[in-house]
Amino acid sequence: MQKQLGQLLLEKLLIIYEIQESDYMRLLALMEQYHYRPMDLADATLVLLAEKTGYRQILTLDSDFLFYRINDRDTFKVISV
Repeated sequence: MQKQLGQLLLEKLLIIYEIQESDYMRLLALMEQYHYRPMDLADATLVLLAEKTGYRQILTLDSDFLFYRINDRDTFKVISV
């Protein structure tokens, strides 16, 4: 699996994004905004990434992504499995 992951990175089919310190306030704001679900840090980082990249498709079994909004308006396109 590690070799396959490495190959995906080399072929640029998988991109790793680093969360910056300047992103912390937005992450905390997202977790507060969705406290009723509640949103964890992992989910907040995925919403943040969608906001920064414009990517809307997500492969997940987590139904919360049907409720989360990108930039407080756009929906995720959840990929069915």
